[in-house]
Amino acid sequence: MRFPHRVTLTLALLTATLPVPTAGASAAAPPQAALAQIEERVYVESSVDSNGDGRLDRIAIDIARPSAGGPVPVVFEQSPYRNGLVNAANHGVNVSALPQESLFPLTAGAPSTAGPGVNVARPVPDLPDWYDDYFVPKGYAVVLGHSLGTGDSEGCPTSGDMQETLATTAVVDWLNGRARGFSASGAQVTASWSTGNVGMIGISYNGTLPNMAAATGVAGLKAIVPISAISSWYDYYRANGLVVAPGGYQGEDADVLARAVVDRTGCTSRINQIETDQDRVTGDWKQFWADRDYVGKANRVTAGVFVIHGQSDWNVKGQHYAQWWDALRANNVPRKIWLHNGGHGTTSRTDYRATVERWFEYFLKGIDNGILTGPRAEVQFKDGTWRQYADWPNPGAAEAVFKLDATSATAPGGLSLGTPTGTAAQPFTDNGRTSTATTLVANPDSANGNRLVYRTGNLASPVTLTGSPRVSLRLAVTNRNDANVTALLVDYGGTGTSTTPVIVTRGWIDPQNRNSRATSEKVVQGTEYTLNFAMQPKDYVFAAGHRIGLVVISTDYDYTLRPPAGAVLRLNPVASTLTIAQTGLSSGNDYTISVSPAAGATNPGGTVSATVATAVTSGSGQSVALSASGLPTGVTASFNPSTVTAGGSSALTLSTTTSVTPGTYPITVTGTGTGATRTTVYSLTVNGAGGCKATNAADVAIPDAGAAVDSTITFSGCPGTASASSTAEVHIVHPYRGDLVVSLVAPDGSSYSLSNRSGGSADDIHQTFTVNLSGETANGTWRLRVQDVAAADVGRIDTWTLTLGP
Repeated sequence: MRFPHRVTLTLALLTATLPVPTAGASAAAPPQAALAQIEERVYVESSVDSNGDGRLDRIAIDIARPSAGGPVPVVFEQSPYRNGLVNAANHGVNVSALPQESLFPLTAGAPSTAGPGVNVARPVPDLPDWYDDYFVPKGYAVVLGHSLGTGDSEGCPTSGDMQETLATTAVVDWLNGRARGFSASGAQVTASWSTGNVGMIGISYNGTLPNMAAATGVAGLKAIVPISAISSWYDYYRANGLVVAPGGYQGEDADVLARAVVDRTGCTSRINQIETDQDRVTGDWKQFWADRDYVGKANRVTAGVFVIHGQSDWNVKGQHYAQWWDALRANNVPRKIWLHNGGHGTTSRTDYRATVERWFEYFLKGIDNGILTGPRAEVQFKDGTWRQYADWPNPGAAEAVFKLDATSATAPGGLSLGTPTGTAAQPFTDNGRTSTATTLVANPDSANGNRLVYRTGNLASPVTLTGSPRVSLRLAVTNRNDANVTALLVDYGGTGTSTTPVIVTRGWIDPQNRNSRATSEKVVQGTEYTLNFAMQPKDYVFAAGHRIGLVVISTDYDYTLRPPAGAVLRLNPVASTLTIAQTGLSSGNDYTISVSPAAGATNPGGTVSATVATAVTSGSGQSVALSASGLPTGVTASFNPSTVTAGGSSALTLSTTTSVTPGTYPITVTGTGTGATRTTVYSLTVNGAGGCKATNAADVAIPDAGAAVDSTITFSGCPGTASASSTAEVHIVHPYRGDLVVSLVAPDGSSYSLSNRSGGSADDIHQTFTVNLSGETANGTWRLRVQDVAAADVGRIDTWTLTLGP
């Protein structure tokens, strides 16, 4: 239950602490549900004067406790959200230039302007309402506190510094008889009903406050359950020198949060000082952020810590639980961690409440219930299954160091565990505020001047990622004084497949902070620097047949500041690496083989070509002889060269005779190596029906709200004109078919509409369209033209078949 907002009722509620029935008590414990509760309001005197009025700030707390029995331990949640949130304008993120470019001016440039703030109505957090209903019948008191400067507490909000921390630990002190508490009338109140053993719990900011309190080592705080909690505010609003937003709140910063939670006047100057001190220009780690860091104070933690966090939480990103967990381990703090597969919030496990109770029971009541003898770490994967580990990251994982490999300045590159075969430097141009990361990772087998992509071959077996991937990028900014740098780890489908890419995790860095997050250093245009940084942690399974991809971009639309497009960056792949902790990769000499495109069509007597690529997945390269099987009569295959060293590629040519039987044939391409044999499949279609029916099975990406794209079919042996009942069998993969305009374009340029934004929000187009093409000459190049005319989704032309005969 929630305490009602008290205004004129406060005096009546606090001058007499009357037992109240617990109609909402937990149904899981019927014998205890009848216990009466006492609810009361107390104002605890803190040791801080955050608003400078000469009076120590008093912190409002609402208490629910059993009406009978001896002293009880306390479950305590502190929150800045008791009275909800007000609208606060976020900082503008579409900037004329990155503000840090002016720190070391080499060339004259326009002054940085943040643009107008965006007035965002922030969502009111869904405060937990089960604590008193669940814990009071089990012999606990529950305290819901109002954080400094919020709700009914005095002072000004300070966004996570020691003042807010001490205002929180004052409540623990009062519960242990070390601080003063008062009723609304001013009478001093003691917590004689408390054992002094306190456990804190909460989600998001409410979960951060337990970390803050525990990092002081305050006596009496025995256990905490931080859920989706911050461990260092720098890493909430910054990343390696860049201004980086919490997911979904572009432009928010510490000052915006303070303005959103403040519940009184008189705090404007103090919040303005937060805005100045947070420094959105350099992005450097400064004393402001050191004051809001708890990782460095983990040596003071004496409470048992049960961490719960969502692996898809891009608000409070995974770095918070990872670095907090590492620090707790280093200091031998009793601990447990659950990493669920959801986002910002707690797990949906049915044993969630019971496990939290066991945690508090052990540390607050001293009952040896075995909570510390079970698995220390439990991790939920995308498929919903949980895996148990002795620690986290999985201690059984091994590091794999991939070298980046590029054979040309523009073509997509590879990720190799062996020796790279290419050495070409690769430039790319920042697309600024015009493209999202989701758009930029698409089509990994095609060149894109706004990103660089590196891929493994198709994985021979599943590979399970754990912990935080790391990159070392040797990179130069060639035409600006600085630029955003973003690394994306991507799950790609196998070569030639149409699987939608998944951004597994990401990380960011400012090249000016290449040596330290605390110090910006000049970037000399054209000079290469080594950028070492970690991505956000993730436990994830790359399926067999998929590929691990690394994509390097500049501006990350949803997280970084957004300058105009045009910054040119250059990556030196041979001096760059990707390191992951994993299980599943082969440990001996091994490789993968793939073919691109994975399908093609020709008329009888024609030829098709594809590229067969190999990639080293472990060990070193080996000699691989290439061959093809499954060839129908009338089809021959040739490879140039016929033998490659793993990591190299070969041109495959399939030649057909005029007498070959039309149809679709799976051609198996085999690589026979000195240590391993690997295969891949190419789908060959020989057109039939007298040359009046043909298929193009090659994927064509459909950009989000972009230009129209074409997939072509050429006829050369279909006499006369097309039929009045010609058909176009179309297969398009797209999550919102109502965004699509689809047409058939004849060789002479005439256009025939097939689908014009029809189908609403339904997925995909899988439909055969009948078209009167009797006025068109059959032979020539026909085009299936598709355009996405609305934002937010991407897709692909999967395959299509055009039949011009009757």
